Amino acid sequence: MADPNWWRQAAVYQIYPRSFADANGDGIGDLQGITAKVPYLRELGVDAVWLSPFYPSALADGGYDVDDYRDVDPKIGTLEDFDRMVAALHEAGIKLIADIVPNHSSNRHAWFQEALAAGPGSPERERYIFRDGRGEHGELPPTDWESVFGGPMWHRVTEPDGQPGQWYLHIFAPEQPDFNWQNRQVREDFLTTLRFWSDRGVDGFRIDVAHGLTKNLEGALPTKAELDARKHATDGFVDGSHPYWDRDEVHEIYAEWRTLFDSYDPPRTAVAEAWVHADRLARYAHPEGLGQAFNFDLLLADFDAASFREVTTKGLDEAARSGASSTWVFSNHDVVRHATRYGLPVTEHPHTGKDWLLRGGARSEVDTELGERRARAATLFQLALPGSAYLYQGEELGLHEVGDLPDSARQDPSFYRNPGKEIGRDGCRVPLPWSSQGPSFGFGDGGAHLPQPAWFAHYSVQSQDGTAGSTLEMYRAALKLRRELQTEERLHWLASGHEQVLSFERPGGWVVITNFGNEPVDLPAGEVMLASSELNEATLPGATTVWLRH
Repeated sequence: MADPNWWRQAAVYQIYPRSFADANGDGIGDLQGITAKVPYLRELGVDAVWLSPFYPSALADGGYDVDDYRDVDPKIGTLEDFDRMVAALHEAGIKLIADIVPNHSSNRHAWFQEALAAGPGSPERERYIFRDGRGEHGELPPTDWESVFGGPMWHRVTEPDGQPGQWYLHIFAPEQPDFNWQNRQVREDFLTTLRFWSDRGVDGFRIDVAHGLTKNLEGALPTKAELDARKHATDGFVDGSHPYWDRDEVHEIYAEWRTLFDSYDPPRTAVAEAWVHADRLARYAHPEGLGQAFNFDLLLADFDAASFREVTTKGLDEAARSGASSTWVFSNHDVVRHATRYGLPVTEHPHTGKDWLLRGGARSEVDTELGERRARAATLFQLALPGSAYLYQGEELGLHEVGDLPDSARQDPSFYRNPGKEIGRDGCRVPLPWSSQGPSFGFGDGGAHLPQPAWFAHYSVQSQDGTAGSTLEMYRAALKLRRELQTEERLHWLASGHEQVLSFERPGGWVVITNFGNEPVDLPAGEVMLASSELNEATLPGATTVWLRH
């Protein structure tokens, strides 16, 4: 019988499909490429794959601008390819979590094209958020709000008669118009989409921008300055009163989704991407809602014992409060890879790497050895924690951020809409190196849609496969041991005697010790099961994690 709680302590591997493996040699990763690499994923030892958007898209935002929610982008495959991929994953004992983008569609979506053609006041426009502009002739946007990617949050359309007309809301890029979730047709269509993929074998869903969706744009709307002032006030928006983020009504939607998810055996899982105040995260993770929510605090923390302990304790407390399990993550498709962040000078805010990127992202400024050592230590700490571990493709290779991509190669809309303020997220989306040579280091027979640097050869799967002490072999060993050792979702902190050393015990008698400092410390007695770096007799070097058995 399938375990309905498989997700609670799963190791989930995120695949950004266009950059994972290219089977047809056109420079873009595809579903056939993923299917071909299922043996690699099985040997790695992950429990599930989270697949970033694979839907038809113009790639105005890396696939998060969706043209059709119930199809596959022809550039990366077909529905039949999808079915074969699901079957191969399931045969290997690996679940599939699909990315769903409910806050907005693309501007090429059939509904949005119908809305443009139908004109103001039409039922077609009610599926999105259209408003008349301010000013004598409606020439000013309804508000002065700024989009996440920079520039106005409203875009004016040309009406069917050729005249300048209404404005539509887009929290992100203009190519991503926001849905109107007060419209019942929108809600029903997404229920149809969730059934469509669940019926094809999808085991769960990652909900993009889960704290968006519902809005309150009636009456007098606050200015950007007023929103900013309220955001930085003591109470922030913890009462759910923000006009377009984290409103209470969004949970009515997820309660309806949960009913659908629970109609399957086993129930479909869901995890929310919700950047909200800690006091409000539990509602997304509640069993009557999505069931789980990302905790990004560990990703944002400095490599520091006190910070890691505080984040871990808070995360476990929040999970207990919601009834969900904790989630832990260091890298994903939106942030600078953590091997690089941990190798940056402390003055450069290593939890984001933004300053380094804006300065040119030179590899010479990164202490790559220190970054990789810390990243390996952090990973062993993460994989020992109760709850789900989310891994991003390439981190098992110790892969670094490609910070110095030429401007001509960049694809992220935030780079073009916020010049001088944002570089974008392309550096963590560069296609993976599978071999140490070839036109795209084994990614495909041709080139790669983002240029790969020469130093990728050193980090390739080929160069690490079977190599003792490599990052890849450490991940394989850790994931295997994690399955064998995993038990109840709790830990007990132990006294370490050192300010920069954290130690905790998991049920079953295994102990995890991380030295966040630079100097070695004495290692307690016990059987060493795994260490993130080579041990020197009975001492634990700096930036090292060890798993011990009593």
